[in-house]
Amino acid sequence: MDEDDAQAQAQRAAAFEALGGEPLVEALVERFYDLMELDPAYAALRAVHGPDLTQARQKLSWFLCGWLGGPQHYTERFGHPRLRMRHMPYTIGILERDQWLACMDQAMAEVGMAEAVRLRLRDSFFQTADWMRNR
Repeated sequence: MDEDDAQAQAQRAAAFEALGGEPLVEALVERFYDLMELDPAYAALRAVHGPDLTQARQKLSWFLCGWLGGPQHYTERFGHPRLRMRHMPYTIGILERDQWLACMDQAMAEVGMAEAVRLRLRDSFFQTADWMRNR
């Protein structure tokens, strides 16, 4: 890793910690999946998942840590995320995309994420979620 890469990695890690680090990511993921299970507004999204959300919770937490600039828990365990490929077996249309985005936005608000951060993440999440559509 050259000096520029090291500096960029250090900046991402500092931003991740300023965001709230792993405790915030874990709280965000827990709230996201709790909302998905509890709120009928997310029924189509919930239906895409299996009956047990334990692995989904863990994998999303690991993924988001790395994606947000923190520890690379997901890639250390599973390699490159290959998100689209890994989600191909699941029906993901506009409805599921929109419910995922709404649920995540609600979770971000409820864990106290700053509005400016939420707006930036909402844009990034939209791009990824829209790319994941397969129906």
